[in-house]
Formats: sequence, C-alpha cells, structure tokens
Amino acid sequence: MKPPRALADLPFAAELRPFDGELELDGDYDRVRFDSAAFAEAVAGGSRFAESAFTGVTFDGGRLRRARLSDVWVSETRFIALDAAECSWTDAWFSGCVLAGVQAFSSVLRRVTLRGCKLDSVNFRECKLTDVLFEDCVLRDADFGGAKLTRVRFPGCTLSDADFSKVTCTDVDLRGATLGGDGVAGIRAGYDSLRGARIDTLQLMTLAPLLAHHLGIAVEDA
Repeated sequence: MKPPRALADLPFAAELRPFDGELELDGDYDRVRFDSAAFAEAVAGGSRFAESAFTGVTFDGGRLRRARLSDVWVSETRFIALDAAECSWTDAWFSGCVLAGVQAFSSVLRRVTLRGCKLDSVNFRECKLTDVLFEDCVLRDADFGGAKLTRVRFPGCTLSDADFSKVTCTDVDLRGATLGGDGVAGIRAGYDSLRGARIDTLQLMTLAPLLAHHLGIAVEDA
C-alpha cells in the first residue's frame, strides 16, 4: 500500500467510528477514530489497534507496552513520556506528531512512515526497524543503541546527538539528512557501527573530525 498523505487516503477511512471513552488494558480497537482525545496516564498495555486513526490526540504518560498496532494513521498527535516499549507497529503512518521522552525500546516497526515529526529523547534501543522512513523530521537525542535497522531512510531530517552504538545497519540511507548544528554533533556515538549505511559528501565532511577523533587520528596542519 502506498503511504497515505491524508486520512481520507486510507481505504477504511469511511468506515471509522468515533471513540468516546477510556483506553483499557488488553483492549481491542478495530476501525476506531480517536479525535482530539486526551489520555493522561492511560493503561492500555497489550491492546490491539487495527485500521484505526488518531487525530489531534495527546498521550501524557501512561503505558502502551506490548500493544499491537497495524494499519494505523496518526496525525498531529503528542506522545509525552509514554511507555510504548515492546510494541509492534506494522503499516503505520505518522504526520506532524511530537514524541518526547517516549520509551519505545525492544519494539518492532515494519513499514512505518514518519513525516514532519519531532522526536526528542526517544528510546529506540534494541528495536527492529524494517522499511522505516523518517521524512522531514527532527530527531534530538534519539537512542538507537543495539537496534537493527533495515532499509531505514532519513531524507530531509535533522539529527542532533543521536546514539548509534552497536547498531546493525542494512541498507540504511542517511543521505539528505542534516547531521548536527549549533555546536551539537549529529551522531554522538556509534561511528564504528555505521557499516552498511550510506552518507553523502557533505555529511562525510561533517563527520570527518568526529571519525578522526574516534579512531585516535590527530589532524594537524604543519
């Protein structure tokens, strides 16, 4: 399925029914539309969301751990300090969302697109990301430590202080991303784990001093 650009592009958009209530532990949500809802400290671990949409929703704290989400549209939604570890996201599309202090470690993401999103201190450690697109996103202090990245792309993104320690890269494309700025390195750790990633010439020039420092090479002009 081609990644949708708007809610109306979803083949199941006309069949969504509005949700008015509270999320529950191990809940089952099929073809549900969540509009402008605010979930504070929601406990919805183990829940299943299928062919559903979140628009203008706020998650403030709470637990979504081990939830399964497939064919899910998420737009203009805020995830603040949410425990979303060990989740499964398949065919999910994020547009204009904010993720801050989110614990997403040990999750599995397959065919996931994030467009125009802001990610601040998101923990992707030990995740498996396959066919994931970060497009025009800002990633600050993103932790990919120990993650397995397969066919992951970052066009138009800005990465600041990202950690790629012990990452496994397979066909990872960093070209077109801005690495760092204002004195902050784009990638602060994990240079030795970037085998299998592609970068462009400008990125190489940006990373060169950091790579030299990592390898213990002194760069001094005579």
